[in-house]
Amino acid sequence: MKRQNQAYLYALLAILCWSTIGSAFKISIHYIYFEHLLLISTLVAIIILFVILLTGKKLKNLKGLNFTDIVYSAFLGFLNPFLYYTVLLKAYELLPAQEAGTLNYIWPLVLVLLSIPLLRQHINFLSILAIFISFLGILMISTHGHIISFKFSNPFGVLLALGSAVFWAFYWIFNTKDKMEAVTRLFLNFCFGCIYILITLFFIRPFRIPVWQGLLGSIYIGIFEMGIAFVFWIMALKLSKTTAMVSNLIYLSPFISLVLIHFIVGETIFISTITGLIFIVSGILLQQKVS
Repeated sequence: MKRQNQAYLYALLAILCWSTIGSAFKISIHYIYFEHLLLISTLVAIIILFVILLTGKKLKNLKGLNFTDIVYSAFLGFLNPFLYYTVLLKAYELLPAQEAGTLNYIWPLVLVLLSIPLLRQHINFLSILAIFISFLGILMISTHGHIISFKFSNPFGVLLALGSAVFWAFYWIFNTKDKMEAVTRLFLNFCFGCIYILITLFFIRPFRIPVWQGLLGSIYIGIFEMGIAFVFWIMALKLSKTTAMVSNLIYLSPFISLVLIHFIVGETIFISTITGLIFIVSGILLQQKVS
């Protein structure tokens, strides 16, 4: 198989994994506290990533780490998985899966806005237009199509879903400055993230073994959302001739996710959600075109 075809295969596998996660989040939090879900999923992801490092003979990367590497990994681990997933899972608890998951996809536009002060990048008129188009999509989804009334379905839930996109964009920006090998970096991020989760649970909610549905859902999320999906995506980017040849495929994920949410979770998908998602993706694609 040609390298580019392999890249497309890995990209599609990652997209299929991520497309199931909205349904998995929403179903699982009916049976388990989201903080406990995050702990179990993170532990599973750590095991998965450790096995990948072991089989790929990359454990030696851990020996060459210096104090700066460890501190930076601790910082990234605070952003992801700890802060990002804590906020995102709470959003899923408060909002329908179609809203929480779709609003989270605004992160590429947030990335553009954060790049202005953090990376000293300039923004042109078309970029502003792209952001405005996506912003209309946000309003369409969060108000269920009642943009003029400006009445949100759940203001705090919407704020959390958008906040998760902000934290993910921060993670992405700081992640690009880390020169560590990708899987090694992800493994360390999750190790530190697990420590933060344990500390949080110690103060707010003692851990208890969940019912089997919650446990199974947590394990599934750890494997397919936090573990192998990221590795598939890293492999896709590594094998592809250009990042652009696979990166735009990611926008298949929210549309596939809506179909799965409808049939698995049983949510009625609002026209406003589909319309808003089209606005969001259109704005992101326009931004990428003018970048």
